[in-house]
This record gives sequence, C-alpha cells and structure tokens, in this order.
Amino acid sequence: MAGEAPPGGKKKLIIIAVLAVVLLAGVGAGAWFFFSDSSPEPDTAQPGSASPSAPAVLESAYYVILPQPFIFNVSGDARDRLVQVKVQLMVRGDSNDAAVRQHIPLIESTLLQTFGAATVEQLRTPTGRLELRSQSLAAVQEALLKVSGRQAVERVLFTGFVMQ
Repeated sequence: MAGEAPPGGKKKLIIIAVLAVVLLAGVGAGAWFFFSDSSPEPDTAQPGSASPSAPAVLESAYYVILPQPFIFNVSGDARDRLVQVKVQLMVRGDSNDAAVRQHIPLIESTLLQTFGAATVEQLRTPTGRLELRSQSLAAVQEALLKVSGRQAVERVLFTGFVMQ
C-alpha cells in the first residue's frame, strides 16, 4: 500500500497543528493585552458639564523672537570666553503674547543678568545649558509676575548658541 501514511505521521501533523493554534492564540492574547487600555474610565459626566478629568484645552502657542542676540563674556578656568545666544520665548494665547511683547526690555535685562552669572564650565556641557535655560525661564517668569500679575512665558528657547 503505497498511498497510506505511516500511523505515526498523522499524530505528528495533529500535534504541529495544535501547537500552531496555541502559539497564534498566545500571540493574539499578548497583542491584545499590550495594545488595550489598561485603565478604562467610565464616562459619568453629564452632558454640558465639565468633568475634572477632562483635558484642558491648550491655547495656541506663539513664539516671541527677542530682537537682538545676547552677547556677553563668561569667565573660565584658563581664559574668558565670548558667548552669543539667540533667544525666543514660547507663550500661549494672545493675551500672554501681548504681555510679553510689552515687557521685552524687562525680559532682556532679566536674561542678561541670568546669562552674566554663567561660567564657561557650565556652558560647555548640554546639561549646563539646560540648567541655564531653566534658570532663565524661572527668572523671566518671576519678573513678569511682578509687573503683569502672570508668568506668561512657558518656555525659553535658545535658537542660536555660539561660544568662542
């Protein structure tokens, strides 16, 4: 009987088919767990009411370009360096944009004071520049809070940075 398969051949085929089905089911279950939302939140808010967990609507972002780059000297271990920084300020909404544009001289003075306290060692590293940017943001927000009653600036961006 040349057309008959050996008795053990059907068992191997069934075992392979069962293993393939189990493997596909495992992959499917893993994908479902991976891509499914693990913390579903029921929609209990009434129509027309604002829910506290609803995301706040962000106003449009505006970028205020400060007219002149900042050029200043920083002291270092071996010698002083000349630094040039171009700055833009990110604000949200028309009212913050107008407030920042109104107080550009105050912002420039505040940034110049902050930059003047920097050292060459600080400005050489990316971490040091990030720290300077954070210090600049805090100083600008504090100055604007005193004169306008709001912080207005969300981010200070260095769009050009040269140290010689």
